[in-house]
Amino acid sequence: MKKITHFFALTVACALALSFSASLQAQNKKAKTWETEKAAKLKPATAEEKEKISAAIPAKTTAQPKKGRKLLIFYRCEGYIHTAISIANHALPEMGKKTGAYTADVSDDYAVFTKDNLAQYDAILFNSTTHLKFPKPEQRAAILDFVKGGKGIVGIHAAGDCFHAWPEGAALMGGLFSGHPWTAGGTWAFRLDEPKHVLNQAFAGKGFWHQDEIYQYQPTTFAGPENLRIIVSLDMTKKDVSDKLSDPKFDNHNKAFKPGKREVPVTWLREYGKGRLFYTNLGHNKQTYWVANVMQHYLDGLQYAFGDLEADATPTAKAKKVKAALAPEKKP
Repeated sequence: MKKITHFFALTVACALALSFSASLQAQNKKAKTWETEKAAKLKPATAEEKEKISAAIPAKTTAQPKKGRKLLIFYRCEGYIHTAISIANHALPEMGKKTGAYTADVSDDYAVFTKDNLAQYDAILFNSTTHLKFPKPEQRAAILDFVKGGKGIVGIHAAGDCFHAWPEGAALMGGLFSGHPWTAGGTWAFRLDEPKHVLNQAFAGKGFWHQDEIYQYQPTTFAGPENLRIIVSLDMTKKDVSDKLSDPKFDNHNKAFKPGKREVPVTWLREYGKGRLFYTNLGHNKQTYWVANVMQHYLDGLQYAFGDLEADATPTAKAKKVKAALAPEKKP
């Protein structure tokens, strides 16, 4: 009888333990929603960070806005959440306010993507959004109709890791993420493929060094120079940049690419229907938002997307060949 009682007690204890474990797992799974994750990871800019951002924002626009412009900044993530999102959510509206280039709404709700709601905006900016999964197909259609009809799309950093489940969206943005051997803690060399291009004026015709995380793009999804005007790339003449192509620590990132010479674009633009796209991979690190020339680069790209700043979007493969401006030999 004692053995039966002991066995029964053990059985009950095991059942309770399994039930408790399952309950914990369910709670943890339930806890990892977008709402809980953004609350944990997206911290507001501090007073000190706001001061740095303010100092880096351009004093004025490059082009006079043709009319009052309105920007929709979307920042939802279904994949990795970049902590710099909240910094950009402060910096970008402030830049519009200070320069008079635009006003901005900030949202993470898929419900904003309707034809009627989007009609009030001149451009949509995807702020390091990842793996978006639109609940309704008409939301995707509203975005494509928006840009094809003459409006603008802007992608910052992880907007290139966004439309894995939407081929038309990936084609619009110009490429999909395929690793980042050039990690956030490194300072990397950048070349200006188009030193005199109006959207590169922030860099005064010179290549530069900058600390950020830089993506490469799946060969099968990257729209390439036949479709994109590529204006900034990694400077592969610098050994610490090119060495990442053969670093065994990043084999999982590099296995999709053929051995040998490789170009890694960073900023590009394109015409899409009657509309315009500006994409730049800069923006992983929050410090990027208090680098003055990068903020100018963002502003000029936004003004191009709005249609206020004229810029040559002839695909690189069809454009007149120019000599690239390489980064200085030594890091600053």
